[in-house]
Amino acid sequence: VAGLNAPMNGPIGQTVMLKLLRLGIILLLTFGWGAYTAAAENDATRQAQAAAKSWLTLVDAGQYGQSWDKASLLFRSAVMRSEWERAAKATRAPLGALQSRTLKSATFTRSLPGAPDGEYVVIQFDSQFANKAAAVETVTPMRDRDGVWRVSGYFIQ
Repeated sequence: VAGLNAPMNGPIGQTVMLKLLRLGIILLLTFGWGAYTAAAENDATRQAQAAAKSWLTLVDAGQYGQSWDKASLLFRSAVMRSEWERAAKATRAPLGALQSRTLKSATFTRSLPGAPDGEYVVIQFDSQFANKAAAVETVTPMRDRDGVWRVSGYFIQ
């Protein structure tokens, strides 16, 4: 306790000040980096949600070919345009027109099963269609090679 009341000049005081300064820098880097990472993930999540909503507008309008064109490179390399058009039409047409869509969750991740590591946001919507009162749509945008968020996956339950 006596050391706490000692003046901060001289060799002991300078040593204490250096240790406190180092501790402060470590704490700043630790907590500052965490805040930066959280802010970056929040920004990424907002961008991914905007990309998902824009892409879903095409799907809702039955513009399946255009939705394929706007999808990620990963999506386009996994399924041919004509196959996507057939599958999307077969899945969406029986549901009827979209009545409502509400964001349920959006989770940022850097890895997904069966996909290369990268930046993804798994977004779920509670949706209602003319012929299906309750559905969950899962849309997974990813940051493509050019830095643009594009949809890499879509699933309806």
